[in-house]
Amino acid sequence: MTSRKVRMAIIGCGKVSHLHAAALQQGSNTELVAIYSRSLEKANVFAVKYGISAFDDIEIMIKEARVEAVVVCTPHPYHAGSVAKAARAGVHCLVEKPLAASLQDCDTMIAACKKNNVKLGVVSQRRFYAPVQRLWRAIDQGKIGTPALGTINMLGWRDQNYYESDEWRGTWKMEGGGVLVNQAPHQLDIFQWLMGPIDQLFGFWKNLNHPYIEVEDTAVAVVKFKNGAIGNIVVSNSQKPGIYGKVHIHGTNGASVGVQTDGGAMFIAGMTSITEPPVNDLWTVPGEEAMLDEWKNQDSVFFNSINAMEYYMKLQNEDFCDAIINNRKPMTSGEEGRITVELFTAIYRSQRDNKPVRFPLEPEYDRDDFDGRIVMPD
Repeated sequence: MTSRKVRMAIIGCGKVSHLHAAALQQGSNTELVAIYSRSLEKANVFAVKYGISAFDDIEIMIKEARVEAVVVCTPHPYHAGSVAKAARAGVHCLVEKPLAASLQDCDTMIAACKKNNVKLGVVSQRRFYAPVQRLWRAIDQGKIGTPALGTINMLGWRDQNYYESDEWRGTWKMEGGGVLVNQAPHQLDIFQWLMGPIDQLFGFWKNLNHPYIEVEDTAVAVVKFKNGAIGNIVVSNSQKPGIYGKVHIHGTNGASVGVQTDGGAMFIAGMTSITEPPVNDLWTVPGEEAMLDEWKNQDSVFFNSINAMEYYMKLQNEDFCDAIINNRKPMTSGEEGRITVELFTAIYRSQRDNKPVRFPLEPEYDRDDFDGRIVMPD
């Protein structure tokens, strides 16, 4: 007896959509059946490549292709509208990171999915990396005591060709932000997942060396957690050619665990490959210090045996479909996706107001400065 497969469609046919299409066609419980684009011509080209049906209307696609779940791969400002349409049709929604550029859109999607009793998830495939899973297990099993200090250091590079590769990149209106909104969400998600609920944050952002874009290329923040732990965030797209992305967690018993999720030139969906395997780069758990070299070798061998760009997308998609089949919460739910949006929203607001921002954050309906991203005239 074969396992059940969820009938999936992709909304949007940009670069990352091709990664999802390949991953969905490999999944044990996923079946790719359709693609939506505002341009039927683009949808047709995509559909021919993957042997699926093309549509330029979401509701018609869901009905005619008998779609059970969608992966939303449009630019960030269009996520909420697509999810609302799919949810009203009773379809589950997995959304590319970040969940949205604004808290308003996050809350719209969460409410729509709750009202229609469908699952909402956000793509954060780096959670499925073996080195990241080791961090989670070590913390869950109390091997570092409890988290006391967490750090993110993500130093990468994006050049002018990158920002000119799509019309929406580098703009407040179409991308919603820079490094915080588009590159850092993976690390921000792992950070909050491992450290726990946030109490307050103080941060700054700046455009250091990308004068041809509107958005920030660098941000820093200090974070205080509700359990008394503290943390530090440093993320940037201003270091050539791209160096690394790291999350380190230090515990109350003096032990530390860490992961380098990205190394070498930073990965760009549809434009570059992952150049270095994710590895544990810090591990001082008593009795396990000698495991670091063994794990690095083990993870490197595995990384070189797979198509890493597709493999971890496949795990993400399979987890979401398993949550549908077994009526459970996906590993990266819409609510957790909202926390990442809270994190970067807090940095924008903190710089605007020059003070710490307390969590949880609510949407600002009485301002039109996009949480402080857009500097208003005096």
